[in-house]
Amino acid sequence: MTQAGAQQLTVNGRDYAWPARPVVVVCIDGSEDAYHERAVADGRMPFLAEMLRRGSDLRADCTMPSFTNPNNLSIATGVPPSVHGICGNYFYDPDTGSEVMMNDPALLRAPTLFAAFSARGARVAVITAKDKLRRLLGHGLVDGICFSAERADRVTEAEHGIDKVLERTGMALPPVYSAELSELVLAAGVDVLEREHPELTYLSLTDYIQHKHAPGSPVANDFYAMLDRYFARLDALGAVLVITADHGMNAKSDGAGRARVVFLQDALDQRLGAGRARVVLPITDPYTVHHGALGSYATVHLPPGTGPAETAALAAELTALDGVDAVLTRDAAGARFELPGDRIGELVVLAERNTVLGTTPARHDLSGFTEPLRSHGGLTEQRVPFLVNTPVGALPDGHRLRNFDSYWIGTALAAGRPPTA
Repeated sequence: MTQAGAQQLTVNGRDYAWPARPVVVVCIDGSEDAYHERAVADGRMPFLAEMLRRGSDLRADCTMPSFTNPNNLSIATGVPPSVHGICGNYFYDPDTGSEVMMNDPALLRAPTLFAAFSARGARVAVITAKDKLRRLLGHGLVDGICFSAERADRVTEAEHGIDKVLERTGMALPPVYSAELSELVLAAGVDVLEREHPELTYLSLTDYIQHKHAPGSPVANDFYAMLDRYFARLDALGAVLVITADHGMNAKSDGAGRARVVFLQDALDQRLGAGRARVVLPITDPYTVHHGALGSYATVHLPPGTGPAETAALAAELTALDGVDAVLTRDAAGARFELPGDRIGELVVLAERNTVLGTTPARHDLSGFTEPLRSHGGLTEQRVPFLVNTPVGALPDGHRLRNFDSYWIGTALAAGRPPTA
């Protein structure tokens, strides 16, 4: 125990036990259940198969939208986007009239667990695949380790709490679009756990493989076999290991491999006039090669003065489009999905399982796709694995397991007690 006599810490209204042994949370970006289930069945994850026999094989819900930034920040803060404020990878700011990447810590409305624990003396390590998350996850961290595999060749002790990552892991800097980027996160995580012994470690991977390869495919199985080897090493170092995901993944193409896309901006332009409504695709980030900025969730900002009756009529028209699953008003979406109402549009649109939402064809470059589109963002990608190398036991009555329960459960188990609400 780093802080003498510490029993628990309250962060964002939730109580966390002070761990007596390390807690490592691995977020496998884009990992639906079928990936590890097929790899286990095919004999490619022998450690995980054994771990689940002695531990816990659970399922949880991720936050909505089922995108990277909202869910990584929910795991990091232990609360939904309505509290921490990060409701997409990208959003429209009506105050400035501009579309903004949600990677600035100034947009974060709640402290992270990492900042709170480190302020009380805990050693904390946060390692992400892509640099877009580093500043958000590391915000407020006191004397901790926080860096991305994407820029592992640039880390310094002064800025990131560590140096010589590539030398320490024996790896070369991998391309950002590669399985090796996730492997570098895990290799660095094992190295840091062995040498620096942090109480809390967070390892966030990339979904490059899941966007391109279905569960059970040779490439996917190879990737999960690699994960298995690192999971075994983390377990052997005595950590409570929680493995979850920020979102799932589904095929978004027809039988011929063509992407199934509903172009919302076109539909709204025909109904209201060109450019009067604005469609925002919160999946958008600097890394669109593997998804073309096409996901199964969108928000719509309507012209000023649009009344409730016309808003309801537009919602009904969009709902009737082939491939649209549901359309909710701002208030309904905020209440159902725990979203910050001031950072979403007047309408929230969800696509069906095998469909994505776009703006207009000219804004989406699909020329680089070498495999049929796979993506996420909707309710059909909300169910994620929640795998623990220790029996979790009974949760409080009525508790809905979420991926952002990872540290609440992990720290309780590391303190030798059951999680309590």
